[in-house]
Amino acid sequence: MNAWDIVIPVVTLVVGFVAGFAGGVFYLRSQIAKMQKDPEALAKMAKQMGYNLNRQQLQQAQQMLKKQAQPKKRSRR
Repeated sequence: MNAWDIVIPVVTLVVGFVAGFAGGVFYLRSQIAKMQKDPEALAKMAKQMGYNLNRQQLQQAQQMLKKQAQPKKRSRR
């Protein structure tokens, strides 16, 4: 048994996890950006999760998404 028989699968597994995580984050960010612009998409997602949102709740959810999407300012100490 060679050392490469162990190293290559482990490295492949780690690279796969990192690539999958990065792809998932990219996809989730694009979906959130789409929902900020399209209230229908947000309402559809909420309905799939079992929630029925009225207009006021839909606006609050959009404002919350916009607030989270803004880059956070770092404070200097």
